[in-house]
Amino acid sequence: MSAFFVVQSFTRGDRGGLRPDIPVQAQNTNHARRMAERLAASKALVVAFKREGDAATGEFGEAMLIAALGDVPDEVREMPLAS
Repeated sequence: MSAFFVVQSFTRGDRGGLRPDIPVQAQNTNHARRMAERLAASKALVVAFKREGDAATGEFGEAMLIAALGDVPDEVREMPLAS
């Protein structure tokens, strides 16, 4: 299994809802956290997370939260924390 680090940002839509932007892969936990902090200056919500799995089979474990910045919904706050 490999670890994948992802930063997902969201833009506020015309009707106030959140629209996901294109997710960006990071190199490691620190890189994901730094990217999230930079994006948070211009995005409504940014979530950095880690998942372990196998890209070839598409089997992945539960997403583990690295950082959440902005208008964070409860379901994101309740994610397990990455170690």
